[in-house]
This record gives sequence, structure tokens and C-alpha cells, in this order.
Amino acid sequence: MTLQVLDCTSDNVTKCAAIIKNGGVVVFPTDTTYGIGCDPYNESAVERIFSIKSRDRGKALPVLAYSTQDAQRLVHFNEPARILASLFWPGALTIVAELVDRSIPRQITAGRSSLAVRVPANKCALSLLQKCHYLVGTSANISDQQSPKTSRQIIESGMSGFDALLVDDCISGIQSTIVDVTGAKVEIVRDGAIEPKEIFSALCST
Repeated sequence: MTLQVLDCTSDNVTKCAAIIKNGGVVVFPTDTTYGIGCDPYNESAVERIFSIKSRDRGKALPVLAYSTQDAQRLVHFNEPARILASLFWPGALTIVAELVDRSIPRQITAGRSSLAVRVPANKCALSLLQKCHYLVGTSANISDQQSPKTSRQIIESGMSGFDALLVDDCISGIQSTIVDVTGAKVEIVRDGAIEPKEIFSALCST
């Protein structure tokens, strides 16, 4: 099947949502980098993402949600999660919290009891999520290669096997900050677009 390269129009978002609902894999823009995603409940589609990225299956995959309310159906929001989501979502913060939706495949969590979730601040991604509600949302690159911030970088990367590329190059290129709220203390798992001092300041001031 020929790769479909589509501008981020309403019709093309609808087309990509249909691809995803039919088990397809789509590359799409977020506010941080381009992501590659599918229906997180479709195990065959999730397997395709691992293969396309040559990703270690011991590494969990993050899930993007349309809203905080949608995210709360996936994971338990303790007080730190509620504070951080209220301040930084939609935005470049990924929150790792305890999984509550046990129908999420083990492939996504790599067998862990937690899940990484985020609500992105990109109109195109949110338009797609409005139709799908949830998407696997890992960076659209072969593992250990640079995360792409332009559609050209994706096309030139040699990554293949996905069904459509939704194009909107208004992207920062800086990965999201990842925080883990599952323990007694909030931990920074990965530095990114939001500085740790902003996170801890927000938690200490409430």
C-alpha cells in the first residue's frame, strides 16, 4: 500500500481516524515531536509499531488522550497527578500513574502496573484524538535515532510500514518531560520541555 501523505485538514484527520479505527498506524504531529500511533487497544496495531520502530518490547509505550477526563479512565490520578495535569495539560508533560484500565494490552505497559499518559497541545493531534480518544503516542523514529520535528525528517529517515503521515510542521522538537507519580515522591524520569523546577514549584505551592 502506498503511503498517504496528508495535510492536516478536517477531511484528512477524519481519514486518518478511520485508518486507526481499522487497525492502521499513522504518523502525526504533536506539540513536541512527530508521533507514531494506533489504537492502543488493538494488539496487532501495537505490534506493528514495535516492528516499525525496531523498539525493544521491554520498553513501555505512552498513550495520548484527548482530555484529562479521558486520561482518568486509564490511570489513577492522585493529588500530584491532578495538580500537574491542571497546570501543564494540554502540554509537554507525560505523567506515569497507576493503571486502572486493565483492558490496556500488556504490550503497552511492558507488563508493568503503570502507564504513561499525556494530553498534547497541538490542534492537529487534538483533532485526531477527538475522534479516537486514545492513541499510542511514541516518537516517530527508529529506536535510538533522533526524534523528528519535520515531515521531511520522517520521510528521509528510512522508517517505513505505517499507513499515513499527517503533516503539520508547527512543532517544538523538544520531547515532553516525563514524571512518575506512582511512588511516595514525584520523580523526573526524563528531562524535557518543562523544567523540573517548574514541576516541583507547582507541587510545593499548592
